[in-house]
Amino acid sequence: MRSVEWDAGASCLRLIDQRLLPAEFRQVCLHTYEDVAKAIRDMVVRGAPAIGAAAAFGMALAAMRYPARSATALLQHLETEAAPTLKAARPTAVNLAWAVDRVLARARTAVPQGVDAVREAVLDEAQRIADEDVEMNKRMARYGATLIEDGDTIIHHCNTGALATVDWGTALGVIRMAHEQGKRIHVLVDETRPRLQGARLTAWELEQYGIPYDIITDNAAGYFLSRGEVQKVFVGADRVAANGDVANKIGTYMLALAAYDNGVPFYPVVPTSTFDLSLATGREIPIEERDPSEVLDIQYRGRPAMPAGATARNPAFDVTPHRLITAIVTDRGILYPPLDEAIRRVIAAA
Repeated sequence: MRSVEWDAGASCLRLIDQRLLPAEFRQVCLHTYEDVAKAIRDMVVRGAPAIGAAAAFGMALAAMRYPARSATALLQHLETEAAPTLKAARPTAVNLAWAVDRVLARARTAVPQGVDAVREAVLDEAQRIADEDVEMNKRMARYGATLIEDGDTIIHHCNTGALATVDWGTALGVIRMAHEQGKRIHVLVDETRPRLQGARLTAWELEQYGIPYDIITDNAAGYFLSRGEVQKVFVGADRVAANGDVANKIGTYMLALAAYDNGVPFYPVVPTSTFDLSLATGREIPIEERDPSEVLDIQYRGRPAMPAGATARNPAFDVTPHRLITAIVTDRGILYPPLDEAIRRVIAAA
């Protein structure tokens, strides 16, 4: 089952509602692009590749539902209403804008053939993006699994598995591949506060795969790294700048620092669609700040954990400088420093 999937019979986008896991597994069926944008904002669907595919299908819904009399009018609706709404849903993950722009480019080529041709082209391109994501993930998993040795203990941050992609996963997909190859591995799962994507989602996925794991608090990672109990760190990415700086879930930077200080290899696993060569460094990556309630509403033993008048800051991502990165696993191979040169080569080849 895919986490992002087009339902042709119902003409809707089916998503796993990730807010309910692990307590409940439920799919939702979305019928408008506005519904898709809201699902992305509210984190019904999350993970850079997954929200990119969801946004692409959101464009397909926009094309289907808009009562256009001409292909030009339909294209204008997609360009001026649907695309900006979907792109604004979450600003950090470059896959979202990349997918929307790719669908728009395909729509423009179909305008001379009429309204129906534009609608068919948009849906076809969205499905291509989804199918390609699965294949890219499997290629990354095969490359990345070569970095894992039998007996390794691995720290993993956030959730980068099938739930964060269309299927299979990026960093967690690498771990899954190594497990399926028969390597005996153990995963230390960062909780990933404040939304606990590690404790809720990654642990749930590892249960499905039968991979041994322990959940740890985010600030315990340095302890295990310093004791020599960890051999590798694998994370995902939401955007990678031209110089190799990586934006990922908040807490990744501190994890990278601790890994670097203890000589433990640190590997982001990144599809080529996540590279953004328009940004020279990670300082230019827009960082989303989410509702402070995600921090302030935490309870301890059924009671509010914070003083009633407390305020909070809640950045959703941070940027790990390229100097802390051992290598980047991509769908076109493993990139080693100097990362800026390696990234330019792989993007040129792609």
